[in-house]
Amino acid sequence: METNWLTKFPVPLIDPYAANCPSRQILDLVGDKWTSLIILLLSDGPKRFSMLQRSIQGISQKMLTQTLRSLERDGLISRTLYPEVPLRVEYALTPLGETLCAPISAIVHWAEEHFAEVAASQATYDARSSEVS
Repeated sequence: METNWLTKFPVPLIDPYAANCPSRQILDLVGDKWTSLIILLLSDGPKRFSMLQRSIQGISQKMLTQTLRSLERDGLISRTLYPEVPLRVEYALTPLGETLCAPISAIVHWAEEHFAEVAASQATYDARSSEVS
């Protein structure tokens, strides 16, 4: 990996700014709010659908189903069906999914640490925008 002299951060050898870059699909997936919340919940261990739905306020059954299917397709979670009565299904992180826990946790930590600053900036911007209008 090269280092970008402007940012001092490692720059990937692929070009995430290019329309056909495969990393964009992954960034879209990881950047989705439901994906991040599901990954964080599953970092504590396998969960049933109903537990995920109760834990994530505001997610609809349809959206949870779609997101879980997408995460399973991408190899980030596994779905285990237990042939019991009543039928039991559990979702768990795969080893690949576990690699996302640290980056997502870091973003959550950053958000908690800087929420007040962001809220103050939003209030300043909104006040300035309302004066112009």
